[in-house]
Amino acid sequence: MSKIYVIHENEAWVEPLRAAFEAQGLPFEEWFLSEGVLDLSEAPPEGVFYNRMSASSHTRDHRYAAELTGGVLDWLESHGRRVVNDSRALRLEISKVHQYETLKRYGIRTPRTIAAVGKAHIVEAARRMTGPFITKHNRAGKGLGVKLFQSVTALEAHVNSDAFEDSVDGITLIQEYIRAPQPFITRVEFVGGEFLYAVRVDTSLGFELCPADVCQVGDAFCPVGEQPSVAEQISPVSTAPRFEIVKGFKSPLIEKYKRFLAENGIGVAGIEFIENERGEVFTYDVNTNTNYNAQAEAEASLYGMRAIAAYLGKELRQPGAKARLHAA
Repeated sequence: MSKIYVIHENEAWVEPLRAAFEAQGLPFEEWFLSEGVLDLSEAPPEGVFYNRMSASSHTRDHRYAAELTGGVLDWLESHGRRVVNDSRALRLEISKVHQYETLKRYGIRTPRTIAAVGKAHIVEAARRMTGPFITKHNRAGKGLGVKLFQSVTALEAHVNSDAFEDSVDGITLIQEYIRAPQPFITRVEFVGGEFLYAVRVDTSLGFELCPADVCQVGDAFCPVGEQPSVAEQISPVSTAPRFEIVKGFKSPLIEKYKRFLAENGIGVAGIEFIENERGEVFTYDVNTNTNYNAQAEAEASLYGMRAIAAYLGKELRQPGAKARLHAA
């Protein structure tokens, strides 16, 4: 029997999707790819395969989950199976460098970023920046490695201390700090390559911006040294909901994002951007294993996991779904 297969490594993030599948009576199976065996002499089962592998999988002791998933996706695609968020999407998920260079090809502006490997080179890269800058991991998620620095001296002290944590792929990004007039970013959600909704995310508590209910504030962005946090530099901590769906959201970025998703094998994603004091917009993250905030969705009567389930169910019913690849 043809069914929907969900590829993932985090049980908690799949719970709302399970409920949506069951409510819509859709046949599904989960492939938990923390470790396992892949026999390349066998053919995959029939069905639609939804990849939810996360760039932060290594933080849950699933160090090689992304690498294993890459092999599985290559195997599925070689047999012509329908893959939502395919191998191209996985590459974008696990490399910010690849994200930024691909986004720029679609006329989407990203923050000035320098990639460096090695402590001395990280410091050298920071010397090329003017004004405050942040660091982040190239293979990230969960705000990994995100720290704000006011000077190269502060960064140098940090990278030579026990507090420094390297990216799992060894690549640290040094990125210009975008000062927003208010402490929020916008996350735009897409399902089936179509715009679903935009959510305003309050950053006054930091940059652990995962909207899933199971994400913890304990993973939040933490600036270095005695300097004030990003939020404190802008305004006091907000009392508004941290995640709030924006009614009637419109932006010229939507069409650019849609083209970017369609041409890179991405059916489901959340894309984050920030606007500076001059009204310039910078896109800085693409999440291909996007999660949703239950409270924000309930207040707006919009439900991401239900939309994903409906989309995958439609794909499963498409003629030829048993053996076709997502159109590039």
